[in-house]
Parts: sequence; structure tokens; C-alpha cells
Amino acid sequence: MSAPPVPVPGTATVPAPGAGAGPTEGASNGAAVRRAPLVLRNRSFGAVWLGQVLTQAAARMFQVGVSWWIVSHAVRDAPGLASGLFMAACTLPAVALAPVVAASVARFPHRSVLRTVAVLAGAVSGALALWAHLDGPPLTAVYAAALALATCQAFFDPCLTTSVPELVDDADIETATGFELSTQSLAGLGGALLGALTVESAGVAGLAAGCAVAQVGAALLIAGARFRGAPTLNTASGSKGDSADGEGAPAGAASAAPRRRTLRRILADLPQVRRILICFTAANLFTTAVFVVIPLYTRSVLGGGGATVALLEASLGAGALLGAVTGARLPGRPTVAGAYCLGLMAVALALPGLVAQRPVVAGCLAVAGWCAGAVSVRFVALFQRLVPAADKPGFFAVMQAVLGASLPLASLLFGFAGDLLSPRTLCLVQGLGLLPAACALALPALRTPSAGLDAEAVGGVR
Repeated sequence: MSAPPVPVPGTATVPAPGAGAGPTEGASNGAAVRRAPLVLRNRSFGAVWLGQVLTQAAARMFQVGVSWWIVSHAVRDAPGLASGLFMAACTLPAVALAPVVAASVARFPHRSVLRTVAVLAGAVSGALALWAHLDGPPLTAVYAAALALATCQAFFDPCLTTSVPELVDDADIETATGFELSTQSLAGLGGALLGALTVESAGVAGLAAGCAVAQVGAALLIAGARFRGAPTLNTASGSKGDSADGEGAPAGAASAAPRRRTLRRILADLPQVRRILICFTAANLFTTAVFVVIPLYTRSVLGGGGATVALLEASLGAGALLGAVTGARLPGRPTVAGAYCLGLMAVALALPGLVAQRPVVAGCLAVAGWCAGAVSVRFVALFQRLVPAADKPGFFAVMQAVLGASLPLASLLFGFAGDLLSPRTLCLVQGLGLLPAACALALPALRTPSAGLDAEAVGGVR
């Protein structure tokens, strides 16, 4: 949910692997290789996946740690608004920079983009750590660092999603997407456990230093991975092969590549996908507010500290991880399954407004996280199949922007409301606000038969 807790695929039967990006080294024994996890039999994908774990965990750790630092130490008056401003800074770049991200992902080699933004994020975190160690930085400097780190992540996430077909064979795309989505949950879990505890024990300096180490480690892992050219492009020899230096060819780099379409045209040609994205954008207005509500609820209702924040955030992350692993097994069409999950999430987010017991709140957040992870698995896998390869760089950038469009607004609204209303009231507002989105997702217009949706419905019950 770092990206936001909504809109990723099940496991597919894997044939003998072909030459993949970061070919499946050590894949000489067919049956044994098929039984091995994808991250082990495809070393390049495994390296990129681990790099994703590190960079997204660092981003989540920074968000959780600084958010708790603002509420518990830095701001005494209007901590809700200050926390909301911080979360808005963490989510705004993904929305504002969507066209730039799409153009960059389509133009430049994907490995170069991923490696560069990881290095830049490490540099920003390192600079903040040094500043905080020498002299406590003002709140505005922390906001600026958050904005810079979020900008790096805005490039990293859609570029990574677009790169999946360049790292694995077609039969492994669904499994790879599941790993990628579960990584967001792993990141949320690790960041939740470490963020608040680190900032309480080592301050902002220690928190930023940890983020810098993780980002630099991710850059090194990605630099060693091998990306192949985009599947739709052929080299002069007629293969999908790699460039001489191992950089995957960018999706729009070759003259033979299809002409890139505008983001508006991509969504115009995918009306069902557009309606689904609108439903989840509305849902995100209420689901992502949980990141503002958790520290306020911990301080005002539960009277806890960093350990309580870690528990609640970890419950959310663990649920999302379980949802990413099990989501592909949900029966039925994606829109129907998504509607049921949003309804269940509405109940889970509202219940802490009625029952203020720590185990109950942790359990509700785990259920809400599971719903988010399961829905993400189903829908990102669906989009991977429905969106033409030439449109994927633009589509996944605009998907992140559309889904994230409500995040800055949600952060500001719920942050401001947190200074006026009880956190328990905010929980009830979250639950009630999700119900219209769940109903809209179940409308017959979104269940019109289509080849892509039917295929995914079959895949969901394998």
C-alpha cells in the first residue's frame, strides 16, 4: 500500500523456461527447475525483486517513521494537519509527474532508470541523515526530503512493473507479478516494523541512514541484473535479445517500435479498465487515509508508543502480504471479487471506531490489508493481459497516477479532520466511504463479458 492500498497474480504452470532476461541460469534440470521459486531459477529477476524489497521497504520505513515522529515529537499543535501534509508530499509526485514518468520509462533503458532513481534516493536519504546528525533539520527540510524520495519512487514503481516481461518468460508473467505485488506488502511489513521503532531509538538521523543503505543496496542489485529487450521488439538477428551491455532496450527506443500513444488515448481505448480505475481511485480516498489515522489513533485512543504503531502497521502489511499470495485463488470475475473485498474492507476499517481494543484493531487492519493485497493481485494481472505491450509504459504510469490522484487530498482532508474529530470517528468515515465504491464495482456495466475478463476469471480459480 505504499502505493496505496488498492489496486496484483496467481501461479501459472510453468513450462520449461526459455531464454529470459537474466536467463534462467542453472535451469538444466527441467522438473526440478519448475518446482523452484521463480526468484531462484531466474537470478536476474531475483536480484531485481530483492532490490524492489529494499527500496520500497526504505520508502515505507521513512513514511511510517517520520509520520510517527511528527505526531509524537515534532509537532504539538495540529499534529494531524502536519502529518497529513507529510503524507501528501509522499504521494503527490506519482500524480503530478505521470506524463514525465511515462515518457522516461518508454524512452530510456529500464535498468538504467531503476538504478539511477535508487542511487538518487540513497543520496537524498544520506544527505538528510548527515544534516540530522549534525543539527536537527527543520520540518520543512524533512518535507523536502519526502518529496524527493517520493519522486524517485514515482519513477521506480511503474518502470519495474513495465519491466516484468523483460525479466521473465511469458508463462511466468503472472507469477512474477505476484512476487512484485507481494513485495509491496513485504515492504509495508518491514517498514512498519522498523519505521516507528527506529525513529524512537535513533531519531531521524538513524532512520534516514537506514534508508540510504537500503537504497544503495537496491541500486547495486539492479545494476547486476540482465534485462532483455522488450518482447515486441526484434533485433537485427530476429531475436528478442539483449543489447551488448546487457541493458534492456526501452519500450519505445527502436525505430520498428509502434508509435507511443497518449495516456488519454490509452484509457479511451480501454473503457472497462478506465471504469475500474475510477472505482479504485474513489476507494483510495478512504483506504489510504489509514496511514494518517494510525498514528493519531495510537496516540489519542490507545495511548501507545512506537511499538504500538509498529504492531498496527505490521498487521496491515502482513495482511496485504497474505492477500498478495492468496489473491489469485479468489473465485469469480475480478470485478465481483473486488466488490466483495471492498465491502469486507469497509467493515474492517469501521470496526475500530466502535471497539477500541488493541487486538481488535490489529486484527481489523490485517483483514483490510488482506483485501487490498488480494484485489491488487487480481487486477494488475488482468491489466498485464489486457493492455498492449507498446502501451504498458504509459499505462502503468497513468495507473499509478489515477490510483494516487486521491492520496494527497485524502492525506490533507483526514489530517485536518484529525485535529477536529476523534480518530474513532475517522474510522467510521473510512468504512462508510468505501461502500459506494464497492457497489459501483459490482455494477453490470463492469461485468460485461469480455475475453480478457473471462480469461482472468478462469485463471482465478486454478
